[in-house]
Amino acid sequence: MSEHHIEMNRIAWDQRTEAHYKSNFYDVPSFLSGKTSLREIELAEMVPVEGRRLLHLQCHFGLDTLSWARLGANCTRVDLSTVSIEKAQQLNRQAGLNATFVCSDIYKYQRGSEPPFDIVFSSYGTICWLPDLKRWTDIVATNLVVGGMLYLAEFHPVHELVSGYRYFNAEKPDIEKEGTYTENGSGITATMATWSHPLSDVINALLNAGIAITRVNEHPFSPYNCFDGLEEREPGRFYLSHFGQDVPLVYTLTGRRID
Repeated sequence: MSEHHIEMNRIAWDQRTEAHYKSNFYDVPSFLSGKTSLREIELAEMVPVEGRRLLHLQCHFGLDTLSWARLGANCTRVDLSTVSIEKAQQLNRQAGLNATFVCSDIYKYQRGSEPPFDIVFSSYGTICWLPDLKRWTDIVATNLVVGGMLYLAEFHPVHELVSGYRYFNAEKPDIEKEGTYTENGSGITATMATWSHPLSDVINALLNAGIAITRVNEHPFSPYNCFDGLEEREPGRFYLSHFGQDVPLVYTLTGRRID
């Protein structure tokens, strides 16, 4: 059943990518002129990447991957969407960078004869597309060198709860016909499947895979204006109130492979 849902999502992301690439939300022209797509949270918390091998899982059309490459990382990126990979390759050429792109369901990703990576990176809206966290954490662990770093920046599952979705995991996904979050997405709708993963499930799955958690942070703002009802109280920081209190919108997690 999950294979069917993953293929459903691949088709949906192929449809979304064309609009996303042209959107003000992603602002590809600014990236090509030299601006980074990385946000204050990950820039403050990540280790220096220069000279390190970095694997970016579920990278959409690669702006963040290529931003890390500009900072000196040797990047490999993996994404399910064929259209996303094609756009990423185009951007790679236009920006004069040398990242490697792999079109694959991450559960089927094979590193081949290349050595493990120093860093595995994943950010903002990736966990919800995964039916099985154990398989994901196994991919993370097997692709990291011993002592290598995982960095995950993810939207907080409490936001899903206050938005009316389940907090705890269930075998069956939520299936909905959705639009897209960019300003130019009018008329784009696709059926998509998502899975809920509470913070405890993410942490425990990583620990069980041999990833020692070194830091967990929670943030009361999103760096993206991508949910209903957000308020930009400070430049680039979007908040959501619930009964007068700030909702946690992002969590970040850093870990190291220990065996």
